[in-house]
Parts: sequence; C-alpha cells; structure tokens
Amino acid sequence: MDFGRIFDFLVRLQMYNDRNWFHEHKFEYDEAKSDFDTFINRLIVPLAQLDPSIGSATAGESVFRIYRDTRFSHDKTPYKTHFSAFIANGGKKTRYAGYYIHIQPDESFFAGGIYSPDPATLESVRNEIYHHPDEIRNILDNRKFKKTFPELSDEDRLKKPPVGYPKDFKEIELLKNKHFITHYPLTNEFFLEDGLIDRLMELCKIQYPLNAFLNRAVKG
Repeated sequence: MDFGRIFDFLVRLQMYNDRNWFHEHKFEYDEAKSDFDTFINRLIVPLAQLDPSIGSATAGESVFRIYRDTRFSHDKTPYKTHFSAFIANGGKKTRYAGYYIHIQPDESFFAGGIYSPDPATLESVRNEIYHHPDEIRNILDNRKFKKTFPELSDEDRLKKPPVGYPKDFKEIELLKNKHFITHYPLTNEFFLEDGLIDRLMELCKIQYPLNAFLNRAVKG
C-alpha cells in the first residue's frame, strides 16, 4: 500500500479534472486504486472479527466509483477527487450501519453509522431509540465515544418532532435526525505513519457500539 502514490494522484486529479488527462494517466489511477483496494481488504480482516455483522465484505463491494454522476449537478467535473469505501453487510448499497473511509488530500475522514436511510429503516431506528433511550444515551455519552465523536451529524435534521412521537420524549432531538452518522477528521500524515490498520481499528472499536445498536434496529 503506497499512500504517497494515492495522495500524489489525487492532488494532480484535483488540478486536472478532465477526461483527457485522466485517460492519459489511467495507469496511475489503476495503481492508486489497487493500493486503496488492498488497504480496504486488509482493514476488513480485523474489522470482521470486531463486528461479525459485516459478513464476507470485500473491497469490490465496498469501494465507491471515482466517476461522478453529473446529470443533475452544476459541477460537471467528471471525477471525484477522493477514494472512499463503506464497509458493511451488503457493501456500499446496504441498509445497514457500517464504517466509512474517505481519503482526500487535506480532507480525509473516518465516519460510521447509517447515512440517508430509506423511510422504513429510519422509522425502525427511531423506534429503537424510543424504546431504548437510556441505551443509546449511554453509547453517545461514553467518554471515549464523546471525545472522538462529539456530535452526530445534524444534516437535514427536522425542526419539529417526527409524527407519532411525543414532544416531551427525553431524546426527541435524536428522533429529529435523518442520518445517524459520526465524523472524525484524519490528517494526510495519519495514512503515512506506521500502524495504520491498528489506529483505524481503534476508531472502529469506538464506533462499534453505535453500529450494533443501529443494526439491531434494522434487523428488527
């Protein structure tokens, strides 16, 4: 795994984000992509021991395509300027909670949980929180968890409580969420120092109790 090569390719892709340049440097993309796939497959081995719910996940089903869908976007640049993967049962298209790795020069991060669940999944998660408010609160207020992930994402959060839940429910703010995801920024150096897999696994271990709670809800 050569993360220097990955960062070098992505820096230049940010500068020359067009199809002609990409086609001329396709072999460099292939090398960087191979490095990233190898990294994800190596991470999956200890992660599956920590969280058996991810099953027989592979880089092939976890890694996102670098090609952008520009049909409905004002930004017509054809390529993403990052490599990313979502490791979970069913891969990147799953309903389940998982572990997200995003590598981008100066903008890398780790995240976990469920992003943009379908209505049925969202309702299942809200019901789980409603019936087990102390359990989810203990997870979120755990010292290590709160230090690492101070807040869940408030993206798209409802302004009013969702229909069917009492306004005075003690975790009503959590029920307003449409996503249940954490975020932890990573420096470029994080990927260039020794012991990368072990250091990422520390983040996964902190994330795991929340994912286990969310996946219990999804499984019903």
